[in-house]
Amino acid sequence: MEKHIRGVDVKSGESVDRALKRLKTKLDTEGILEEMRRRRSHESTIDRAIRKARTAPKRNKVRWRFQSESQVATAEAARAARNAE
Repeated sequence: MEKHIRGVDVKSGESVDRALKRLKTKLDTEGILEEMRRRRSHESTIDRAIRKARTAPKRNKVRWRFQSESQVATAEAARAARNAE
């Protein structure tokens, strides 16, 4: 079985600081650093709700990037109903 080890190879002539920067960027894009910080200590229910609310716009942006015509029509109908109230 193959193990997946996250890391970066230091290129010839590259400083260790630059390689560390690449590693941190890679871990950050994968969400590993945030999860590690989150698991480091207990997270209260309110803290969890705040974290979820903070990340919701990013999730929704990806979710609604590609909408079908029926989704657009439903959203417009809901928006019109809210404005009519």
